[in-house]
Amino acid sequence: MDALVSILHAHEPVELSLICLVFVLAGLVKGVVGLGLPTVAVGLLGMMMAPREAAALLVVPSLVTNVWQLAAGPAAGGLARRLWPMLAGIAAGTLIGGMLLPASASADAIAALGGALIMYAAAGLASFTLHVPPSGERAASPVVGLVTGAVTAATGVFVIPAVPYLQGLKLERDMLVQALGLAFTTSTVALAASLLLAGQFEMRAAGLSFVALVPALAGMMLGQWIRERIRPALFRRCFFVGLLLLGVHLLLRPFLG
Repeated sequence: MDALVSILHAHEPVELSLICLVFVLAGLVKGVVGLGLPTVAVGLLGMMMAPREAAALLVVPSLVTNVWQLAAGPAAGGLARRLWPMLAGIAAGTLIGGMLLPASASADAIAALGGALIMYAAAGLASFTLHVPPSGERAASPVVGLVTGAVTAATGVFVIPAVPYLQGLKLERDMLVQALGLAFTTSTVALAASLLLAGQFEMRAAGLSFVALVPALAGMMLGQWIRERIRPALFRRCFFVGLLLLGVHLLLRPFLG
């Protein structure tokens, strides 16, 4: 507890307030649409810090909320056996990508983060649906995992291309939610390991990540309350529009300044 208090005292109140606000918003989005906490959190924090620094703050909130999501359904074992090539690819791609990523590439990483958000938002706004035939799943799964891991290592966002791929498997809704939780949990653990190996998940970042869990959970509960009172489709469209604008800003920022 004393260590956590000292970590909090080492930060300006404005900085801590902004970080908490970001995680409230990210949790709210996850509460309404069922995903988006890492994407929103890293995207918004990317305006204040490098994506890998933002990803370090994401570890605890993402791990807790995704394990919660993963545990909410009955099919975890069967999904793990079916999706293990993708999950192994995510772990390998994240770890290898983290080792190969130059420490001085923060500007490029911000632009890459912007590009990942733009692709994800554009696919969402266009209602793009990938179709993965059963005969192609075995070959596609590890490739999707490796690419997702590489994107995760560079940007801290683990939705591209894993989310469109899982949607393309045409899983029943509850199984899809659980499959996303499984993929996101794997990505979070692999990202934490990558950051640890790179020395980017030290005590300060770990402490702030634990602090961020509280506003993230509060945002999720608020989002679940909102979900019962608005049209989820409208909220989802607003979410993707906001994500698209944020992505454009992050993509252009290294070239504007």
